[in-house]
Amino acid sequence: MNETQQQVEIGVGRKIRVFLADGQTVVRGGIALLLQLETDIEIVGEASDGNEVVGSVQKLLPDVLLMEIDLPGVNGLDATRQITESAPTVSVLILTASEQEDHLSQALKAGASGYMLKCANIDELVGAIRDVHSGETYIYPRMATKLVADYVKRLHKGNGQGDLYDMLSLREREVLPLLAEGHTNHEIGGLLFVSPYTVQTYRQRIMKKLNLHSGTDLLRYALRRGIIKLGQDTSVV
Repeated sequence: MNETQQQVEIGVGRKIRVFLADGQTVVRGGIALLLQLETDIEIVGEASDGNEVVGSVQKLLPDVLLMEIDLPGVNGLDATRQITESAPTVSVLILTASEQEDHLSQALKAGASGYMLKCANIDELVGAIRDVHSGETYIYPRMATKLVADYVKRLHKGNGQGDLYDMLSLREREVLPLLAEGHTNHEIGGLLFVSPYTVQTYRQRIMKKLNLHSGTDLLRYALRRGIIKLGQDTSVV
């Protein structure tokens, strides 16, 4: 992975670079045709196989990856996990026909920034692409309703706090305690062999997923959940 490429800031007027991953050629072609009509979006690549998706995306580093779950080779969820770990600046928007709640939860745990159903219209898809590109999380309304219902159910069982943590990817769970202990982005980058810019991306995702707004909030969360222990040194010497 080219860390320098990750650090290129989005310039004024720069188009959103989108990569399409779907096993059906007709579907990819139709989506590409519609998205190319948007003045702020450009298609930079396509793939039909999960292995090809991972390799191409790690090389091209698009802004947004539209990912189908049902892919030959590596499935879309596993491919999403690999991409969000190796190229965290790529926002993955799942685009699928699957309305299974388990697929939604697995996609979020894998690091996806959004979940869109193929029954959506083009305006909804374009809006979702813009949302995840700007750092927001997008969940198609029909799926969001299911997610909220499941969250409320778990909350009544006393597991609400754990649900938010379960949305973190494995890498984000590695970064969280280091942030809570007071390590800087540069120090965490040295420990995990990634750039400080990449650590900042993880930080932003963790704060958003856990609905935290400051370093103090993050420290309190980590203590409350037992991620770090009270009395543990939370400052870097």
